[in-house]
Amino acid sequence: MALGDILVDVQAVAKHFGEGETRVDALRSVDLQVRAGEVIALLGPSGSGKTTLLNIIGCILEPSAGRVSLDGDVVFDKTWLRTDLRRLRLDKIGFIFQSHNLLPFLTAIENVSLVLDLAGWPQSEALKRAKDLLDYLEVGHRAKVKPALLSGGEAQRVAIARALANRPRIILADEPTAALDSVRAQLVMDLLRKLAVEQEACIITVTHDEKIFNRFDRLINLRDGRLADSQAIKVRMSNQWEIVPSCVSIRTELK
Repeated sequence: MALGDILVDVQAVAKHFGEGETRVDALRSVDLQVRAGEVIALLGPSGSGKTTLLNIIGCILEPSAGRVSLDGDVVFDKTWLRTDLRRLRLDKIGFIFQSHNLLPFLTAIENVSLVLDLAGWPQSEALKRAKDLLDYLEVGHRAKVKPALLSGGEAQRVAIARALANRPRIILADEPTAALDSVRAQLVMDLLRKLAVEQEACIITVTHDEKIFNRFDRLINLRDGRLADSQAIKVRMSNQWEIVPSCVSIRTELK
């Protein structure tokens, strides 16, 4: 399958904290492009800049320099170009967290529909969309169950449903399989790959989980805030072999 449009375009993005002797450079002139249908992993040791980059793409953290475009719109260029970042996140980005972050006092369907309530959907339409997503992810039978009674795999699927509720084309996942066994981890990644293709979305994951490395199209290594120096690797994109520096391809085509 050919990959689609560029959904995430990060150009010369830098981020530092503090000034003078206390300054810490978390990211140093990072360039990254991710296309529709692509599932990539951000790798590196603690402090390498993975989560900082993910939060910048998610419009949670402001870069110190550089340019960020999401789904064809320039959202940051020296300053934020959108005044309502909350709306931007609701419209364009879905988040999947390691700990699920489901609200314990809401049922599964209410956790999913809450995103649509915040986006201004009528309640009946929000509940229908939430139920359709839960059915699609094969947890529709648990729609009225609260998080405490869900298994780890069920809770992660509800969290994925919530991330997809507003039909975002950019999905950001922070250690989505860290709390799962190897079988459930593979199932979650297979599901995310399927969603990337069917929803024409891209998925960017921060992970240390080696058991799922074979489920990614690219592994992006960061070291000390930079894309790690590595030998250019041939990666199959749009049925063409091309050179992509600073990344390692383990999986060559989408299924």
